[in-house]
Amino acid sequence: MAFKLASSPHLNTSSQTNTLMLKVMLCTLPGLIAQCYFFGAGALIQVGLAILTAVLTEALVLRLRNRAVAITLKDNSAALTGLLIGLAIPALAPWWIAVIGTVFAVLVVKQLYGGLGNNIFNPAMAAYVMLLISFPLQMTTWVAPTGGALNEIGILSSLQTVFQGASPAEILAYRAGVDGVTMATPLDAIKTSLSTGLTINEALAKPTFESGFGIGWLWINIAYLFGGLCMLRLKLIRWQISIAIIASLFTFASIGYLLSPDTHTGPLLHLFSGATMLAAFFIATDPVTAATSTRGRLVFGTLIGLLVYVIRTFGGYPDAFAFAVLLANLCAPFIDYYVKPRAYGHRTSR
Repeated sequence: MAFKLASSPHLNTSSQTNTLMLKVMLCTLPGLIAQCYFFGAGALIQVGLAILTAVLTEALVLRLRNRAVAITLKDNSAALTGLLIGLAIPALAPWWIAVIGTVFAVLVVKQLYGGLGNNIFNPAMAAYVMLLISFPLQMTTWVAPTGGALNEIGILSSLQTVFQGASPAEILAYRAGVDGVTMATPLDAIKTSLSTGLTINEALAKPTFESGFGIGWLWINIAYLFGGLCMLRLKLIRWQISIAIIASLFTFASIGYLLSPDTHTGPLLHLFSGATMLAAFFIATDPVTAATSTRGRLVFGTLIGLLVYVIRTFGGYPDAFAFAVLLANLCAPFIDYYVKPRAYGHRTSR
């Protein structure tokens, strides 16, 4: 009987957790810079607010649990969670959106399960889904990106809007160059257009799009793709999950587009819109909540890509990554159980 010998699924790196988390945070900088360029300084404000809330919440919980505060906070996991939440929140969302979401992520999703390494759901995505369901208006009000907005939003205007609030008329004024109604992203614009009987080409002819891609979102996804490739180069993550997500989403979107080009979005728009590259490299690859075996990571990533395509195409939410990641988190233990390689010298159970 032939046996296949394979290494363990863990990363071959001597980096400690705090160094690893810090490097991942640094790799998000290209995407954060792109978001600030297209959506204003509010993106940076949301990130800073979420990181501060995450660190303070984790410190409070650790103190209540009689755990070492300084040592645990140095692992930078709370800061990374806050960073990811801040990146996912609209730039001019009220300040309490970031605070509520981050407290929920750290307190409920992470610490109530025992802290880092014990949570079964991705904290950032669980918080995003909670916010999206609880506060849909605030979570779907994005300003028009640079080049389409009537009013470019500076740091002072962003601070005033985030912490003091803005009237619906002001929000619409910011958005008027792109859309006169509340639409979150180009993916949402396409879904709304299809529901009114328009074709994909007619939807892409709207001012929300440029050269077949959503204004700004193409470059934001390219920036996160660059950051993701840097993580692969630094061996901070394994390639299987990210590549499986991108390949499966591209494949299913291509099949749908070939079958019905008038009602199905093309594969490139799927890959370079919404949170595709951010989720593929920085969120789905969370080592705590993802599958751990080599084949398991491929199945895990493929499942996420399939779920994203199905929800984006047939579901009610335009960008489905948060839901797809959480559903895949539920399946991760079963995926590893059925696809993990058998240890040498052990027989399979009958």
